[in-house]
Amino acid sequence: MPFLGNDERTEPATPKRRQEARRKGQVAKSREIPSAFIILGSTLVLYFYGHYVQNELLLTLREFFQQIGTWQLNDTNLLFLGLYVVKLCSYILLPFFISLMTLGILANYLQTGFLFTIKPLQPDLNRINPINGLKRLFSLAAFVELLKSILKLVIIGFVTYKTIKAELPHLPKLAAMSYQEVFAYTVKVAFKICLYAGLILCVLSLFDYLYQRYEYEQNLKMTKQEVKEEFKEREGDPQVKSRLRKRQIEILRKRMLQEVPKADVVITNPTRLAVALKYDYHKMVAPQVIAKGAGYLAKKIKEIAMQNGVVVIENKWLAQTLYKTVEIGDFIPPILYQAVAEILAYVYRLKGRSVAA
Repeated sequence: MPFLGNDERTEPATPKRRQEARRKGQVAKSREIPSAFIILGSTLVLYFYGHYVQNELLLTLREFFQQIGTWQLNDTNLLFLGLYVVKLCSYILLPFFISLMTLGILANYLQTGFLFTIKPLQPDLNRINPINGLKRLFSLAAFVELLKSILKLVIIGFVTYKTIKAELPHLPKLAAMSYQEVFAYTVKVAFKICLYAGLILCVLSLFDYLYQRYEYEQNLKMTKQEVKEEFKEREGDPQVKSRLRKRQIEILRKRMLQEVPKADVVITNPTRLAVALKYDYHKMVAPQVIAKGAGYLAKKIKEIAMQNGVVVIENKWLAQTLYKTVEIGDFIPPILYQAVAEILAYVYRLKGRSVAA
């Protein structure tokens, strides 16, 4: 993703820019959220699952110690023993590892949704460029990461200190306890430290995600020129589109003018507007506008009409109404039936007298 000065990148990212960045694996993402989820999740999983793990390990160790001296050291027994240990550890630890893996995947999914791309894995010489490496090392992002690391160390150290300090009055009592009670007490204190640290890290990771989101939006911003170029790519060059539009209009006008000789009458304004009407009693429900135009086009319609013997009648109100309210190819509205019928009747009488002559 290219980066320029903030004064140049003032426009919000377009949907296309966001999609391209996502395809490259560039998304708003905090690395602190998966860490916080895993620390907090592993603490809770060990709290509820640790007793089972402890019992299974004790039973296994007891079984091994009871069989000391009964095993013959040979290749077969050693292979069997190794497979047994691997299988036992898998049964005991696999649920724990699956839980942590699920938490890590969930933490990433909540931030970015489903995202699969190999773009970040592709070779890039810029990543091994010493100059770029120094720039990243002394960049604002590196400074922020350093501050976050220091802040985490300070907070976790403070939580650990306060927790241990609160337990200091209980330490002399450990001398009178059994090793099982001492172990249980130690686990309890460690659980409290990890739980508090995990909760605090979750809060910090939320603020880190908001910062990463802000930084991502800032880096994704575009210059006005980039927005214009993307618009050209998406919509096409405005000049090319304008030429195509003019060409289409010329073709439509040519086709429209070819229909004028088929008209029964052309109604004019008298000089500015012209509307050509056609009516076939057996095929049409009402008279149809087959051509219309203003200015030069109106003049051209009247010329073609006169050259082909189409009657041209001046009616300012009707010409304006037809031009404004009826599109080419549409039938006239019922409100104009009476006015158009009178004109068509007049035209038919003219044609009848001409034929009779």
